[in-house]
Amino acid sequence: MFDYIQRILKFIRFSHTIFALPFAAGSMIVAARGFPSIRIVLLILVAMVFARTAAMAFNRVADWEIDKENPRTAGRHKLVSKRVGWSLVFVPSAGFILVSWLINPLCFLLSPVALAIVFFYSLTKRFTSFTQFYLGLALAVSPIGAWLAVKGQFALPPLVLALGVVFWLVGFDLIYAIQDYDFDKRKGLGSMVVKYGIPGSLRLAQFMHGILLICLVLFGLASGLGAIYYAALVLVLGALIYEHRAAAQLDLAGINKAFFQSNAFVSLVFVLAVAADVFT
Repeated sequence: MFDYIQRILKFIRFSHTIFALPFAAGSMIVAARGFPSIRIVLLILVAMVFARTAAMAFNRVADWEIDKENPRTAGRHKLVSKRVGWSLVFVPSAGFILVSWLINPLCFLLSPVALAIVFFYSLTKRFTSFTQFYLGLALAVSPIGAWLAVKGQFALPPLVLALGVVFWLVGFDLIYAIQDYDFDKRKGLGSMVVKYGIPGSLRLAQFMHGILLICLVLFGLASGLGAIYYAALVLVLGALIYEHRAAAQLDLAGINKAFFQSNAFVSLVFVLAVAADVFT
């Protein structure tokens, strides 16, 4: 049983939840100017886990045959059956809609829209090279959703943060997608790395992360954050420089390591900086 649960968690790459969660948490803290009720915190957490599980499972099922041919992903379909994969789409989707209903009417009304956005990414590689932007949009739903869960209305800060998340994702996924360059080119799949080449994609990734830093500064201004938050952005810059230096060596093992370490660090530093600034 434990082994089966491990295979499911690997199938949906549960460990990568750490990337999106801190941005949602930061948005939540700013919206509440502290912590909202335990009820809202738990509902946001559960909603995020449900949405991400459904999105990742849909991605795996949608790309089932493609993944079988890609050396990097060839073992995914062996982790669980396709039937289980579909159940990991539908059950968490229903859970997400239910939890959204428990949060507030606006979140419930927008919950199908959020699911449509996170599912749509999985289909984009079939007709566009700009798949990373669609994936960024899917990830950007989280800080907006967290804000809506607390406030029940839209505002500028989460929209600015969501824009930053888009550029953050595009930047690091351009680096990550280098691993699939040969396969995507051979299969004719949409990829910015195939479109612009590896050197061009690495330069574009640097540009995207430059925009991310601008968005994080603007988020701080829109949210009324102070010196602690802005000082922490220096650490974010350092992590991004580390990631890009590792990518420049074109060592796939190094890219994987830098990908997880630096991006987990960026998101963690962000939420800790927001919390430290708001609570002091």
